[in-house]
Amino acid sequence: MTKEQTISIYDEAGQFAENKDTARRLRLNKILPALNDGNTVVLDFKRVSSTTQSFIHALISDVIRTKGVDVLDKMLFKNCNEVVKAVIEIVVEYMQEPPAHVSNGKTKAA
Repeated sequence: MTKEQTISIYDEAGQFAENKDTARRLRLNKILPALNDGNTVVLDFKRVSSTTQSFIHALISDVIRTKGVDVLDKMLFKNCNEVVKAVIEIVVEYMQEPPAHVSNGKTKAA
């Protein structure tokens, strides 16, 4: 049976989630192990007023890169205010775009 593992971003990173080292530690020590065990990860942003794009990137981009975009079906972003939601959406959209030098799976001539 799939379990949910909830991670309080406020408890780990404070009201303004900006420290990339904290995000990396969360990714390596909590998010990836939970996903590897088949669990759903709940990233709870309750009481987080803002975050940086670099924090969210460090938190989830490598997860998406290594496990594929479908991993987002196993990750829930909870209690996000509009600012936090917008930053998460930017990072997720960025991770789904092909690199600028790739077109239809073929490398463009430089």
